[in-house]
Amino acid sequence: MAKTASKSPSTVSAPPPPPAAAATAKRRVLIVDDHPIFRNGITQLINHELDLHVCGEICSAAQALSAVEELKPDIIVLDISIQGTNGIELMKSVRALHPQLPALMVSMHDESIYAERALRAGARGYVMKAAPSEKVIEAIRRVLGGGLYLSEAIGGRLLDTFLNGRTNNVGTSTIEQLSDREIEVFRAVGEGRGTREIARTLFLSVKTVETHRAHIKEKLQLKTAPELVRAAVEWVNSEANL
Repeated sequence: MAKTASKSPSTVSAPPPPPAAAATAKRRVLIVDDHPIFRNGITQLINHELDLHVCGEICSAAQALSAVEELKPDIIVLDISIQGTNGIELMKSVRALHPQLPALMVSMHDESIYAERALRAGARGYVMKAAPSEKVIEAIRRVLGGGLYLSEAIGGRLLDTFLNGRTNNVGTSTIEQLSDREIEVFRAVGEGRGTREIARTLFLSVKTVETHRAHIKEKLQLKTAPELVRAAVEWVNSEANL
């Protein structure tokens, strides 16, 4: 009797392996900076990493808060100089509305003036734009991991302040003694803006700006308005040359 040909077992396709991106979801980064060239550069830098992805690029404070709501980033990377206000003030707003959202300041502005202010406002780290690109990525990952990131120089200074206390302003530059808002006004003066323009830009009254100018002159021991303007211009120019 002829043998009946045996049927080959049915072939069952194995489910496709999950894509690499699904195995380790990329962390979403929101960039807030008013310089298009820098935004493009840092976006390319971040998107080159396997674990990070830029979910949005924003140039103004007004857009930033709505972008956080819409894009749900895992971290916000912002500059001091942005359209509408400064990064310190934006950081305070972000912290008030989204206290669990980590933030990293990446700026050209002198860390000796701004790093501690950024931390007080709610940022978890501060990196100078002049730092090597790998430092920026390292800072993002450290902040995402729940840590803090500062340069060795600033970290050491803040640690010394914490351990020994700062009972006076000896060894502190006069600029550092200005409040966050006074720094903002001082910078605007150095950029050539008049009192009314500063008031309009910062959403303050002219009287309030004049009061800030008076306090700045007192703290910096400047006697006249021209001396204030000259000192502000020199400081803004010195920061540009860092």
